[in-house]
Amino acid sequence: MNLFFQRSAVAVATWASLSAVWAQSQSGAPPATFTTPMQEVTITAQPLSNAGLATPVQQLSGAALAQRQGSTLGETLDNLPGMANSSFGPNVGRPVIRGLDGDRIRILQNSGANMDVSGLSFDHAVPIDPLMTERIEVLRGPATLLYGSSAVGGVVNVIDNRIAREPTFDAQGGVLGKAELRAGGAAQERSSGALVETGNDRWVLHVDAFDRRTRNLSVPKAMDCTVNGVTTTQRRVCNSASDTQGSAVGGTLLFARGYLGLSASEYRSTYGTVAESDVTIGMLRRHQVMEGQWRDAAGLLQALKFQWGHTRYSHTEYPGAATGTRFDNGGHELRLEATPYAQRWVNGMQLQGVLGVQREGNQLAVQGDEAFVPPSRTLGNALFTHQVLSTDWGQLSAGARAESVAVRNQTTGVDKRFSPFSVALGGMRTLRQGEAQNGWQFSSHLSWSQRAPKDHELFANGPHTATGTFEVGNAQSDLERATQWDLGGEWKNGPHKASVTGFVSDFANYLSQQATGSHDATYNLPIYALEGVRARLVGLESSASWRMVGGSQALWSPDGSQGAMDLALRADVVRADDLTHNRPLPRIAPVRVGADWVWAHQAWGARFGFTHAGAQHRVPQASDVTTAGYTLWNAGVNYQTRASGTRWMLFAKLDNLTNQLAYSSTSVLTQTMGSNAPPLAGRSVKLGLQASF
Repeated sequence: MNLFFQRSAVAVATWASLSAVWAQSQSGAPPATFTTPMQEVTITAQPLSNAGLATPVQQLSGAALAQRQGSTLGETLDNLPGMANSSFGPNVGRPVIRGLDGDRIRILQNSGANMDVSGLSFDHAVPIDPLMTERIEVLRGPATLLYGSSAVGGVVNVIDNRIAREPTFDAQGGVLGKAELRAGGAAQERSSGALVETGNDRWVLHVDAFDRRTRNLSVPKAMDCTVNGVTTTQRRVCNSASDTQGSAVGGTLLFARGYLGLSASEYRSTYGTVAESDVTIGMLRRHQVMEGQWRDAAGLLQALKFQWGHTRYSHTEYPGAATGTRFDNGGHELRLEATPYAQRWVNGMQLQGVLGVQREGNQLAVQGDEAFVPPSRTLGNALFTHQVLSTDWGQLSAGARAESVAVRNQTTGVDKRFSPFSVALGGMRTLRQGEAQNGWQFSSHLSWSQRAPKDHELFANGPHTATGTFEVGNAQSDLERATQWDLGGEWKNGPHKASVTGFVSDFANYLSQQATGSHDATYNLPIYALEGVRARLVGLESSASWRMVGGSQALWSPDGSQGAMDLALRADVVRADDLTHNRPLPRIAPVRVGADWVWAHQAWGARFGFTHAGAQHRVPQASDVTTAGYTLWNAGVNYQTRASGTRWMLFAKLDNLTNQLAYSSTSVLTQTMGSNAPPLAGRSVKLGLQASF
């Protein structure tokens, strides 16, 4: 599609949507106001209706998502308890969960595979934009085995509504939509997005599009930038601008006992790589999905669901005006899930579960001077199950997954085959009582996980500019093996709540790149070779929310005439060690604590708080860069109102109010770029307007 036409279409659609809802809101009906919390992280059930309590899930949606939304998925989730961002500048960021990143985190889109090459290199972006996201879920525990052995660290599921899974309209039909505009921030963002859905109780049509443009990131430090041999100094990160567009269409047929839907989407992005002042990446991803569900299937199953996805991904690295290395990845995924009817036993016990099969394959091709991995083909088949036993005192859950994975080096013809098998158990004991369900609830999970090595871990052999190393894979690598255990408790008493979870991840074979002490003569880069080591990650994460003002249980004042005020607290810490070489693992977040005052009154909401990160001196090598501690102060305000069926939300974000200079210990750039590594964003204000009808 012509870029000018696509961008114009997005702008027209956004303004048309805003104009339509504005006209609708001026129809004469009085406005309605309501109170919505500024921050909301809830527990949801995935995928069983009664499995939520035994499956830890963090969810961001609504006003909380709008306030936290960044330009990348990692930035959006950063600083949630246990979550960090493996940023490569402002345009690239994958989530880090409990110290685990890369291919140990499974990123899904509507519970389906998101086939890209973001796990291959730190400078490769995830082709998902938070702007058109309905909600984001973070899943841990036995249910992660539904989605792959690579989910040893957890699952991040990005959800939209391109395929409607439940009726949205009645028989008379209707139209709903949303439009959003954003401007400002440290990267001077200009973004717009719109979606429209129409249909009735038999069919639904969905269309969405977005456009996001950013300039070089503003930072609290003067930085050198060399372009075409000319060096300038500015308080911006050189080559960090971006230009991103996307669009999608989806249609669903709704039946009395199920649905059948199709969707197609396109994502385009051009962004600077930051590590090199003259290199940009041009990315294109096209993704098609078919999904259906048959409920009360022939009287034998509660539900039978299938999902098929096909992806064509390509990006090219451009050094100046030249064409450099190109990455192409194409693949498919097919899932079939069967949910039997719940079995009710004595003493109120109930067993509910899901069984399924999955087939996933992809072909990777890399061409160019920096093609550090050969062409490869990966094919995997899996059988999985997740079962939940509910009792009057809590729940027990179990998951298992058996896989067959084949990885072929297309250049040499070498085939590697693996048979990973993973098992997980979970339990929840509730001591909560009464209609309000106040009191304690305890949960624990134990898993034995195996992960097959990825193509680049097996066959890499070349210069990797993003890490500043010459990478060598190991075709003799065995399965990555981990034993993980966590124990947590949640307490609730009216508006007050608190939770704490401790965890241990013990790897018998942790696949990581290790320095060999040698240099490659051609590229003059240090040689790093893949090695399986023993590793252990131990950590603690906690959060709490205390009602300070408003209500009979408020700790300061019960007077809620001026609104309710909560004090939200959070903290986490991870200690990660390479036990084989007796040194820390790289790119681990330091101790972090944070607090926010959260206020809500009728249509208004506001927050003010800070995040403090301690110094990170635990690095693998004595010559590695350490990071100093820092404190970032942030604030936000939003106003919501409803008029004639139209909901309006205006919001503002104020980040890094003191313009603190800070560096991320989870970013590889902190190590590879030395004194010219990009710091975190400086002081900024971002404004947004969202309308939905």
